[in-house]
Amino acid sequence: MRKFFVLGLTAIALILPAQAHELGFAGLLSKSNKEELPELTLASGKPVAEGPLVLKSGTLYEIEITADGSAELGLEGPGFFRAIWVNEVVINGLEVRPFGLESVEFDQAGTMEIEFLAIKPGRYFLRQPGTTGESQRVEITIQ
Repeated sequence: MRKFFVLGLTAIALILPAQAHELGFAGLLSKSNKEELPELTLASGKPVAEGPLVLKSGTLYEIEITADGSAELGLEGPGFFRAIWVNEVVINGLEVRPFGLESVEFDQAGTMEIEFLAIKPGRYFLRQPGTTGESQRVEITIQ
């Protein structure tokens, strides 16, 4: 009977990862393992970030991406998005729990919040599609 109980709790933790901390589970998705990153900004002619980001594998992060609406802008970074596990994306208070991401785009002004777990160490980037300028990208290192 005990094996089934433990397996049941494990299944709940896997099915409801965002609520795992509320159910008393500790570990990777606990609030004590969560860090907020500096906001990324999407604005025509302005830098995306103040500088590079250094993340630690196994840490849960939350980042806000804000667009000013000056142009239709987005961020792409398939290598980065494959090196993380996306827990949720929050847009206008609506939570999306995607299997994965490759890019995000803003057609108008707004803020998007992404909560993710850094997994695979390496050097990555997020950049505005079709741009080559250094200020139009943010370098990300997962240690």
